[in-house]
Amino acid sequence: MDASVIVVGAGPAGLMLAGELRLAGVDVIVLERLPQRTGESRGLGFTARTMEVFDQRGLLPGFGEIETSTLGHFGGQPVDFAVLDGAHYGVKGVPQSTTETVLEQWATTLGADIRRGHEVLALADDADGGAVTVTVAGPEGTHHLRAGYLVGCDGGRSTVRKAAGFDFPGTAPTREMFLADVRGCDITPRPIGETVAGGMVMSAPLGDGVDRIIVCERGAPPRRRTEPPAFEEVAAGWQRLTGQDISHGTPVWVSAFGDPARQVTAYRRGRVLLAGDSAHVHLPAGGQGMNTSIQDAVNLGWKLAAVLRGTAPADLLDTYHAERHPVGRRLLMNTQAQGMLFLSGDEMQPVRDVLAELIRYDVVSRHLAGMVSGLEIRYDVGPGDHPLLGMRMPHLELITADGRKTSTTRLLHPARGVLLDLADDADLRRAAAPWAHAVDVVTATPHALAPASPLAGTTAVLLRPDGHLAWIHPAGPAAPTDALTRWFGPAR
Repeated sequence: MDASVIVVGAGPAGLMLAGELRLAGVDVIVLERLPQRTGESRGLGFTARTMEVFDQRGLLPGFGEIETSTLGHFGGQPVDFAVLDGAHYGVKGVPQSTTETVLEQWATTLGADIRRGHEVLALADDADGGAVTVTVAGPEGTHHLRAGYLVGCDGGRSTVRKAAGFDFPGTAPTREMFLADVRGCDITPRPIGETVAGGMVMSAPLGDGVDRIIVCERGAPPRRRTEPPAFEEVAAGWQRLTGQDISHGTPVWVSAFGDPARQVTAYRRGRVLLAGDSAHVHLPAGGQGMNTSIQDAVNLGWKLAAVLRGTAPADLLDTYHAERHPVGRRLLMNTQAQGMLFLSGDEMQPVRDVLAELIRYDVVSRHLAGMVSGLEIRYDVGPGDHPLLGMRMPHLELITADGRKTSTTRLLHPARGVLLDLADDADLRRAAAPWAHAVDVVTATPHALAPASPLAGTTAVLLRPDGHLAWIHPAGPAAPTDALTRWFGPAR
């Protein structure tokens, strides 16, 4: 074996997965077709749940000073994320290139082997032999690599998905849109976009005289391009829709994209798995694609590591599809709805007007904000009726039994399970002792907990390495042993 895991693609999903695997001590090779990072800004910022995920791994300081915002939108209708109590807000203006830099530095510091200029040409899944073999074209020629598992994080045109025979049903793109970063044009900000007579335009300042623009002309048919569009084409579309001439500007980066909606029917085939855009493609509404991709990787990483280390049975990997496929399906649904709202013509205006009225109700704003931010995600983790069971653990400041200050977020930095003993229960600690190889038991009390908090009255919680609550007492079974076995394998 050349590695326990080969990850194909060094975008956000692939780099996040590599870091997660290395935290668990699993050796990983990342193969990237491009010889170096593009430096293109692409996705700007990240959602509230991704900010929490980065915080759980101690990654936020790597981004330096970040600006958060409570403002978002759903299909061009403003949504106030302040309705989500106790949550991180979305981060503005961080280019995807910066996110990839932070993740790559983290993964390589942990020991990930990232090989750029290495393109996967073919693969063979030898399930009986317990390995996957990939054919790779690299700087020194074509060669073969073998690993226990292969994960395709290689984007919407995934070679891994095609070579492994994954079904990828859905709808083809119906329109083409342009995206560009342009310098020297002094463009009026339209941060959540603006519907105009001929389509939709969006613009936002990126600093240093650079503006991000998106141009969607109604009726523009999708085109199969092998090269980015010329900036002159983008500038002409912008002028037709806004009346502003930006042809004198200097393009920093230009791209075209469409609105396909496709998702694989299974996230795993034998020893080959998919994460991110390899598994789902959609209209990039609200930047949800990169964020969902990162969260795919976080869901998969600890499970794959546990199976490879022999601490959990192989069927733990089945929960990756069971949990993330519905998330991807819901992602396609909401991005298609946003596209219809935002990119259609006047015939959609009555629906926009009705939605604008509904958003004034907190319950509707909370629902839409939870959907777009990823904070609404709930997994089926087992019996219990607590409102937080299966959801992500909100940040909670804690004081340990020996007087140290910590938090649920800080306790998740090593990507291990955490059994939080909030009632100094010796019996609970004894029951969990056989899982000490995978779960840290921490006795602590909340620093401050409002009486109305859903965690009020809670005496113990079990957190998975991805931060989702797998067991809560007293709202679930009296002992955590079934939950510990389900998520961390048999007792040792």
